[in-house]
Amino acid sequence: MEHVHLAVEEDDLYSGYNDYNPTFDSEELENDVGFQQAVRTSHGRRPPMTAKFPGTPIGPRSLATSFGARLHMASSMGRPMTGAVQDGSARPMTAVRAAGYTSALSRGSAFDPLGQSRGPAPALEAKNEDTPEEKIKILEKKVNDLIEESCMAQSMGALQVALEKAKEAGRKERALVRQREQSGSADHINLDLTYSVLLNLANQYTNNEMYPEALNSYQIIVKNKMFSNAGRLKVNMANIYFKQKNYPKAIKFYRMALDQITNAHKEMRIKIMQNIGVVFICMGQYTDAITSFEHIMSESPNIKTGFNLILCYYAIGDRERMKKAFQKLISVPLGIDDEDKYIPSNEDTSSNMVIEAIKNDKLHQMERDLKTLAEKYIMTAAKLIAPAIETLFATGFDWCVDMVKSSQYVELANDLEINKAITYLRQKDFNQVEAVETLKAFEKKDSRVKSAAATNLSFLYFLEKDYDQADRYADLAMNADRYNPAALINKGNTVFVKQEYEKAAEFYKEALRNDSSCTEGLYNLGLTYKRLNRLEEALDCFLKLHAILRNSSQVMYQLASLYELLENPEQAIEWLMQVISVTPTDAQALAKLGELHDGEGDKSQAFQYYYESFRYFPCNIDVIEWLGAYYIETQFCEKAIQYFERATLIQPTQVKWQLMVASCYRRSGNSQKALETYKEIHRKFPENVECLRFLVRLCTDMQLKEVQDYATKLKKVEKMKEIREQRIKSGREGSARSRREGRESSAGSADSGRSSSSTKGERLSAKMRSLPGSNEPYEANSPKELDASYVDPLGPQMDRPKTGVKKRVEDDDFADEELGDDLLPE
Repeated sequence: MEHVHLAVEEDDLYSGYNDYNPTFDSEELENDVGFQQAVRTSHGRRPPMTAKFPGTPIGPRSLATSFGARLHMASSMGRPMTGAVQDGSARPMTAVRAAGYTSALSRGSAFDPLGQSRGPAPALEAKNEDTPEEKIKILEKKVNDLIEESCMAQSMGALQVALEKAKEAGRKERALVRQREQSGSADHINLDLTYSVLLNLANQYTNNEMYPEALNSYQIIVKNKMFSNAGRLKVNMANIYFKQKNYPKAIKFYRMALDQITNAHKEMRIKIMQNIGVVFICMGQYTDAITSFEHIMSESPNIKTGFNLILCYYAIGDRERMKKAFQKLISVPLGIDDEDKYIPSNEDTSSNMVIEAIKNDKLHQMERDLKTLAEKYIMTAAKLIAPAIETLFATGFDWCVDMVKSSQYVELANDLEINKAITYLRQKDFNQVEAVETLKAFEKKDSRVKSAAATNLSFLYFLEKDYDQADRYADLAMNADRYNPAALINKGNTVFVKQEYEKAAEFYKEALRNDSSCTEGLYNLGLTYKRLNRLEEALDCFLKLHAILRNSSQVMYQLASLYELLENPEQAIEWLMQVISVTPTDAQALAKLGELHDGEGDKSQAFQYYYESFRYFPCNIDVIEWLGAYYIETQFCEKAIQYFERATLIQPTQVKWQLMVASCYRRSGNSQKALETYKEIHRKFPENVECLRFLVRLCTDMQLKEVQDYATKLKKVEKMKEIREQRIKSGREGSARSRREGRESSAGSADSGRSSSSTKGERLSAKMRSLPGSNEPYEANSPKELDASYVDPLGPQMDRPKTGVKKRVEDDDFADEELGDDLLPE
């Protein structure tokens, strides 16, 4: 700052810049007589006159003439001096005026180059919006805003709002065109704006599946010759025809669009040809589709086209061309970087930071998605053509594996071999040994493949109920890859079947920690909690699973079962209603609904669901029994007969269903049919006491001669039944005595001082004591004589509570006895 000198306020640093010395004015020298004379004479060699003050203009020059007189002259010829002041105004200096310096400034005036001393600038004039041009500009802006709002609404999924905005933009644009025509500026119509409005409207019609309106909008654009490149929109029209399944027109418009696109747009032409091939596939014209796809694979090969070409060859059954197409498919370049690029090195820190930054960016994610898609197509193609390219499935699969091993997808070879083993198992005439051997071959491979193979083996042995082998391979899979959720679930399943539910729950939880979207683990965890009677936790698991699998009938059925266990039948009924809304033909769910409504006392609703269950699955004995009992209770015995007859067909060895049929005939008053039925039952089951009792009763009522025969048979059967019961009773007592005597004899054998004769006597005594008494049958304790296969079917039912059923009378004449109501539901 010591070299900076501040100017004094009184001094004007820029004073004198506007002053002008006329001596330096060279514009009028040719017309200046004095100058010309001085040039031609020695007058010009005189020293020039200087100004009074340096840097300031001089006054009127006093020129000495030859006459010695001094005359004040404005100039040599009388013109005004250039720097002189005339009429109080100085001549402006154009060279410095633009910088803010004017000749009007005098010494001591303030420096104001920006003109701030003149005050604020005047206000801007307001636009006159009443002019036609201003109205047109405002309307154009509104149309553009509506188009933008329509596109934004579409991106957010509000398709109806987007369509309304597009329609409003169309109305505004037409009003704009009319206004231009009225103002006489029709030649300045904005064609780009009209094109944008029509194209957006057509797109919104398409998104809302209003295809006729969309086609009309596209036709307006295509037919207008003023729109450049409008012919490309025929691709959009072809797409609409494809959605409408109007395939001939779709191909026509695709080809029209292809004709209007030059070879410079190669990629677009390839995409249109791919669409043409797909339409030919939908039409079943595989030869034409092959032509399109082969052209694409020769010009610009890609994964999707290669896969579609394999499908076409598979459809026409060309084995050799299938092989060639598969080779082309696995040789398609993906154009992505190697994964080794993203492995950080230990030396360069800056490059490691860059790698960490790009490892999970969108570009790398796109590359991973592209590679995953390619692997999916290759795996699907291999599984598709393997049984077709060779006479044996295994030979075809081995060829595919060899081709993949020699390609850039070498890591897919192991997955293909695992799929080969799984395909073995899925075939009807599968060779299970071959599948197991194929999977066991992976035990010495890397950990990922080993874990996958061991997981499949564990699941296979689990299905065969070889739980030890399943547990072994589950452990092997877990050791190879502890983070494999499928291996953990298999391990949990093997523990679950051993009823070690706590351990099973831990394995399921670990599987869920490794993969929170593992629905199998969550389902099995809920079942485990249900077995442990931790119903609230089980309910929480299945509710979470229901949020993931919204339409899973199994999950909803488990929720209904849990609410039933929690004694909340209303919620159970609600969940079962959701089950039948998803699977309306589920007979088990319908039967469960009938059971719940029956428990709530709503018989009519229960009957409706039981009847629907019987209609879809007429072999459920419980449903048949309930329906038959319902008709008996409502005094419609004739309708109950068909249900009990069906039960007889399902369980022909159960006498109770045939007895119920006969009882229904008897209750309905058809005694003759009832008698025939009882006779048929007696022929099949001659020792059935209930049948003989009813035969005696009916023959007595009908005064038939066979009554004495049936009465004799009844007494004989009852006596045999009594003897059988005594045998069972004595056999139990005899076995108890034998065990007691055995203990005594073992204690007595320890005494070695007894004689052999006494020992034999004691043994004989023990044997005699083990024989039954005189009033007991001799072989009562023999297991060969016990008829354990026969159980009186009506016996256990007698303890059930009944409604409106008279108590059976056991007297000899069977007066007023009422049978047949023993099958009412509990």
